[in-house]
Order: sequence, then C-alpha cells, then structure tokens
Amino acid sequence: MKQIVLATASAFILAMAACSGPAGNEGANSETDAPETDTGATDAVVAPETASEEGVDALQLIKLDCGSIYVSDLDIFSTAGDYAGQSDTFTDTCWLIRHPEGDLLWDLGLPGILTTQDEQTTGVFTVSLEKTIAEQLAERDLSMSDIEYVSISHSHFDHSGQVDLIDGSTWLVNQLEYDHMFPEPDVSEEAPAEDAETEGGADAGSQFPGFEVLQHEIILDNHDVFGDGSVIIFMTPGHTPGHAALLVNLPETGPVMLTGDLYHRTESRELKRVPQFNTSEAETLESMEAFEDRAAELGAKVIIQHEPADTDDLPEVMR
Repeated sequence: MKQIVLATASAFILAMAACSGPAGNEGANSETDAPETDTGATDAVVAPETASEEGVDALQLIKLDCGSIYVSDLDIFSTAGDYAGQSDTFTDTCWLIRHPEGDLLWDLGLPGILTTQDEQTTGVFTVSLEKTIAEQLAERDLSMSDIEYVSISHSHFDHSGQVDLIDGSTWLVNQLEYDHMFPEPDVSEEAPAEDAETEGGADAGSQFPGFEVLQHEIILDNHDVFGDGSVIIFMTPGHTPGHAALLVNLPETGPVMLTGDLYHRTESRELKRVPQFNTSEAETLESMEAFEDRAAELGAKVIIQHEPADTDDLPEVMR
C-alpha cells in the first residue's frame, strides 16, 4: 500500500510526459558514460563547449517554478499516522545554479505538457504547471543548450518531469539512484533470451526513457560540481536509495542547503516524519540526522523545496 498511490501518480504523469514527444534535440545527447571517478575539490572540472556566452562573475542561486501539487490526504507522508485527513499544497521548485565555470540545473519538476492542460488529478495528487523550465530560462536570455550539468535529487515524477527538454547537458547521478531507475531485468531462467528485451527487460519496461539517452556521469558522495567547493551534491538516502541534497556556498548569503525530498513540509523537519513510500525509514532518519549536523556546523540556510514558506519570499537571485 505504501508505494501504490505514488506509483500510480508517477506512471500517469510520466505517461503524459512521454506523450509530449521529443523536444527537438534528438542527437544532442550521447549514451557514452563518464568514468566512475570522484571529483575532488582540487580537481577542476572542465566545462563542456556548450557553455553560455553570457556567464556570471560570481555564484548565483535562482529558484524556478516547476509546478504546484495539491495533496488531498497527507496520510502517506507520515509513517506515524498523524497526517491522516489533512491536506496541503506543495510548491514544486527547480533550481538554476550559475557559476563562472558553467550552469547546473537541479531537479526537473513536473512534465512540461501540463502547461497546455488543466490541472490533472490522480489519486491524492492534483498537479499543475504554468511555465516550463525552458520558458523561464528564456526570460533570462538563456536556453536549455546553455546548461552544462543537470542533476535530480531523486527520480520521482515531480523531480524528473521535464527531462525531454534537456539539450546536451551532462546528467550527474550516483550509482544507487541510477540502479534504482534502471534495475537489472528480472528474467526467468526458463524464458528465452530474446523475450527478455520485449517482456521484462529494461528496454521494454523503463519508466525513464528520457534519461536513458542522456550523457551521464556516475558521481560519488560529496561530489564537487565545479571543483572549487562551491556546489556540492551529497547523498541523503532513504526517500529513494540514491536520494541526494545540494549545498551551495553563496558568496553573500552564505551556505544554502536544498533538501530535495528529505523533508516535504516544515512539520516534517520539526517532527522527523518519514513518508510511508520511502524506500527505507531507517536510512531516512539517519540522513536527517546527518543533514542537520551539517547544516548546524555550516550555519546554513535550509530550504525545503516543497515548502512555500521556504520558497515564496526568496530574492529573485540569491548571491
């Protein structure tokens, strides 16, 4: 029961994304994998040749509106059972991190096709989207092809929906989340080998075809995106096996930590509530403790990505 509601919503919304078709960037991405090596703070990352001509002189963090999610019954968001019968509206935020050496897009929100439709309801979720990531980048004189890197906190439908818009970016992903998205096919020994591809194999059953075609790099924990310690992707497993959060060390604001879905609401953080559909409650609680220790040590500003109270009143550009 814990996974059914989320799985149903994911299948429905990902199906809509698939129906939207390619974003006109066929061939822009390669299936060649990068070496499975860590990028330490002393190893500078060379930005791809698709770097934006209009760069920045200092690190910036910019919130993008990637949709709205009304949840009619929050029961599945707490194993303690104390959310039953409550409702709430989550914001769905994506984030543009602008660095002198390139740009990173963090999370991909709800599917872009929702901008052409009325709000859609499946199970307890009602979702809507006003503008795509590409449209919001265009307002800043940027295009999807200007983005060097993309990374998602995890693979749920509300964080992976606009993958079809990616145009040449390298996808940064840890091995645990990659394996969660693309598990080895469970093929019976009695089944002929050729049937594996059409009945149970990854080629036939993948929920993430848009990610399959991306050039990707397998990263380790505490991955230093630009090689200078300013942008760090660190693992917070439990919501999914390879769930990750993001640390952005802004020059003026100071350290900012984006939670992904480690927490969904302010109450979730205060009460350490774990959704019923998480892959591991024990791992989630351990990740919460490690996250809070890091935040306290750094004196970081924590932003719960689905919490309007954390995201609504932010500056247009955080520096």
